[in-house]
Amino acid sequence: MIAGLSNVWKIAELRKRILYTLALLAVYRAGVFITMPGIDPVAMKAYLAALQSQGGGFLSLFNFFSGGAIEQASIFALGIMPYITASIIMSLLTVAIPTLERLQKEGEQGRRKINQYTRYGTIAISIVHGVIMSTYLRSQTVQNQSIVNVDWAAWGGGVGFVLMAVITLCAGTAFIMWLGERITERGVGNGISLIIFAGIVARLPSAAYSTFLGIQSGTYAPVEMLLLGAMMLFILTSIVFVEKGQRRLPVQYAKRVVQGKQYGGGATHLPLKINVAGVIPPIFASTILMFPMTLASMVQAEWIEKLQALINPAGWRYQVLFAVMITFFAYFYTAVQFNPVDVADNMRKFGGFIPGVRPGKATAEYIDYVLTRITAGGAIYLSAVCVSPVLLQRMVSNQVPFYFGGTGLLIVVSVALETVEQIRGYTISSQYEDVSAQAAVRIRARVKAEQEQSSPHSGSSS
Repeated sequence: MIAGLSNVWKIAELRKRILYTLALLAVYRAGVFITMPGIDPVAMKAYLAALQSQGGGFLSLFNFFSGGAIEQASIFALGIMPYITASIIMSLLTVAIPTLERLQKEGEQGRRKINQYTRYGTIAISIVHGVIMSTYLRSQTVQNQSIVNVDWAAWGGGVGFVLMAVITLCAGTAFIMWLGERITERGVGNGISLIIFAGIVARLPSAAYSTFLGIQSGTYAPVEMLLLGAMMLFILTSIVFVEKGQRRLPVQYAKRVVQGKQYGGGATHLPLKINVAGVIPPIFASTILMFPMTLASMVQAEWIEKLQALINPAGWRYQVLFAVMITFFAYFYTAVQFNPVDVADNMRKFGGFIPGVRPGKATAEYIDYVLTRITAGGAIYLSAVCVSPVLLQRMVSNQVPFYFGGTGLLIVVSVALETVEQIRGYTISSQYEDVSAQAAVRIRARVKAEQEQSSPHSGSSS
């Protein structure tokens, strides 16, 4: 592993990409600590701490995915969630609207157009989220102290603060979106995923320190910590095993004769991932389940309060509903991302077929059948990993941090595996180029030597 890391830094292009990625992630983390005008960060931290003691809320969810930006009352408080939501909506619309579907199949130009629409959707969603968040914060107090500065709250009857907050939050989200796109284009890995990854990982040292203090003070018993460590190790191993797992369908390509020459032939496989949807199902399910809490914080209605109490995150009803929604989105997003009909048509065009299955419609049905079965295993795996924090809390009888298991650990491990695979791809490509260059040099030297031996001067000199 150490030798592999040393080889990574020997490749100039890869070294530049890694340093570029780290620099932009550092810019993002620095921006998290820039406080939004009109907000008292001390009061904001106290308010979020009170929410956590009551089981959390929609602000706690945003704070988790934004890497603590809401806790800091940052200009990046909305994080990258509006972009993720816009991307999911655009993926769904691409399947539902034929014009967008044709645009997606037009190649690079069509993808750029869809990305532009996604950016517009991100700004629109950011405006909605910004209005909701700023209006909510303006009405909240903690220990008889307003979260919003009195002068800002009174500016224009409060409308001025909402307008300023929406502009600031939209600009912050747009900047994060730009950082993510630059990392994807000129760095290593998926930029959006790495931004979420950086936000979660940046909070791990403080979580480990608070756990250490809990052990020293006797809050956590040694047996409980051993049980916690064993559970985390099991979850980590399970995530790596499933994320790397594939179902490989054998594919045979027929031989073709074109102008007297034989092409094609041979056997390969079609890899189907167990978890095609990735971390999208738990993220989307968490967002939807937090919606009643958002409504309860803005609208005082009895039925909303009853609904909020019914699906309390600490209760078993919430966990069951969470698992059901994860399963639904796992199937739904897999159907959006993977089209068996297109795969079967492409295989038939190039003379490929699955042994024992007729090309065309039968192949598409067979692929869909296999994909449905392995997605069931992926959905069960996602549900089990994401409800693990509640199991940990009940097993150790303490408030285990959310990022010690569940969605946080899933995101961290998945993004790390994806980034390592891309780095490995760059390394293999560089090694292949070096080998090709060395072979070309040897061939040129051999040709030159043969030419010198066959030249008239060499013959006369002999």
